[in-house]
Amino acid sequence: MTLSLLSGLTVAVLNLLLASCLPAADAPKDQPAAAGDLVPLVIKLPAPAFKGTPKDIVTNSYTEPYDPNKPRPLMMVPPGLKNIAPGSKITCSDKNVPADNLAKLTDGDKDASDQSIIFLRKGTQWVQMDFGSPQELFALVIWHAHNMAKVYHNVIVQVADDADFIENVRTIFNNDRDNTSGLGVGTDREYFETYEGKLINAKGVKARYIRFYSKGSTESALNEYTELEVYGRPAK
Repeated sequence: MTLSLLSGLTVAVLNLLLASCLPAADAPKDQPAAAGDLVPLVIKLPAPAFKGTPKDIVTNSYTEPYDPNKPRPLMMVPPGLKNIAPGSKITCSDKNVPADNLAKLTDGDKDASDQSIIFLRKGTQWVQMDFGSPQELFALVIWHAHNMAKVYHNVIVQVADDADFIENVRTIFNNDRDNTSGLGVGTDREYFETYEGKLINAKGVKARYIRFYSKGSTESALNEYTELEVYGRPAK
């Protein structure tokens, strides 16, 4: 075998070895994304019920300004998540609310009509979901009532490992700045209710139970809820 032929074979073998050692970042850009990559959360929204900037509403210094021309930023989540709220068992603190009314909270009807809204009595009230087993939660969306411009008070979201919210209670969101609901001083901001609902990043917290609290709004002392969505997956 000639020297030139041996040299050619040596170069070919070296090229093959180098190619097999290249890191993933050097792979062609048109390769499919890895399973762990994040994707935008797609939320089906109802039609807007009002237009323009809300007026004559008394707000707090920590209320988010309302800008109808500023779209909400996309939330990036792991792929394959689904809305697990419809499969949950729903209860609430107001024992006068029948089960068929609570079922409206996960029926997909997010419209601003009176038929889509359920009412809980005055004071701090909650709606609770039991997923049946621990879930990994990434995104929550709350629609109270978006039939007119209003700000809901003491919006608090907590998760726990037991139905009585004693074991491993963790707060995901809390805008009760003066602790009038007795669940701790919140650091989040109040916000204007709109057709987009309130999108909350749950950051993959693991829990079986979740509670949504509120304490009336700038329009009414009653607590109103239209729809609740929870995007997650079974906990590993």
